[in-house]
Amino acid sequence: MDGYRKFSDFMQEWLYAKDGYYTKFREIGKKGDFYTAVSSSMFFGGSIANRLIKSIEEGFLSKNTTVLEIGAHQGYLLADIVQFVYTLKPNLLETLKFAIVEPQIENIKAQKEYFKNSFGNAVDLTHYESLDELSLDEAFIISNEIFDAFSCELVKDGKQLYINDDFDVEFGQMDERIRETAQRYSIQKGEIAVGYEEFAVSLGKGVKKYEFVTFDYGEKEIRGDFSLRIYSKHQVYPFFSLTKFAKDESLKDNVSLGGLFKKSDITYDVHFTHLRDSFKEAGAKETEVKTQLVALTEFGLIELLDILRKNVDEKSYQNELNRAKVLIDPAFMGERFKMFRCRK
Repeated sequence: MDGYRKFSDFMQEWLYAKDGYYTKFREIGKKGDFYTAVSSSMFFGGSIANRLIKSIEEGFLSKNTTVLEIGAHQGYLLADIVQFVYTLKPNLLETLKFAIVEPQIENIKAQKEYFKNSFGNAVDLTHYESLDELSLDEAFIISNEIFDAFSCELVKDGKQLYINDDFDVEFGQMDERIRETAQRYSIQKGEIAVGYEEFAVSLGKGVKKYEFVTFDYGEKEIRGDFSLRIYSKHQVYPFFSLTKFAKDESLKDNVSLGGLFKKSDITYDVHFTHLRDSFKEAGAKETEVKTQLVALTEFGLIELLDILRKNVDEKSYQNELNRAKVLIDPAFMGERFKMFRCRK
């Protein structure tokens, strides 16, 4: 298709080109375009810290393991994990190592500054620009909402979407690899992520032994429809509502794809079965997909809140409890968000 390119290339430019959305430091929360579990409650990181400690106590990982976050933004999640390790098993801070995979210079500066302000010289933080730089014997690896930012192709009835520089879209011939994935998962209409397989292989090459935990929004099975959407200042715009395929033309009067391009977040639901299969084929074992509600409960969120209640006044406890409820309430993040965990 002359003048048109694959949607995955367009999305890659939107998010990761030199002037792309993720190349600049982005606020998360009220001042940003969206919320995350990390911005909702520190007990998200606390629950993950509890899972880390359990993995060490079970003997799967050693007390000298590296705690590695991929896509850490400002570093809040990893810092929360450090703080809860100090609270629950302070001796581990003498042996654990902490690291972040982060390609963006502005984010690296923000992460270093936040850790310096939070812990002084008590915690060393190592940075890697990419998975290719990793060469670790073992690691506990955590990521939050990174797979929804992988490029994707949009498919419908045996065709995939193409887009040109004028933001006009057309469905055309499907690539063979995309066709194979669509057939494997019986996807007639929806998104197909690009890069899960390569990510899992790269992680396995860089870390000999790991436990990997990630949280994201999506479903275990395909939903059979498009979920691609754009977030701008907490407003949500379904992608196709801004194209010629829009059923309702009213949105296009006030906002356009060109106006949002590289200035807002573009994302879609993660297909967790595809993600799980990619890791299994790269050698991962003990794979599981659970709702965030179930996962954080099993990770010990309730027990951590009980500890808090015994050590603070009732008002402080209620404030933290209300924040933590957002993580597991089915009406908020509890069911919509899923956890994927595996070991290699």
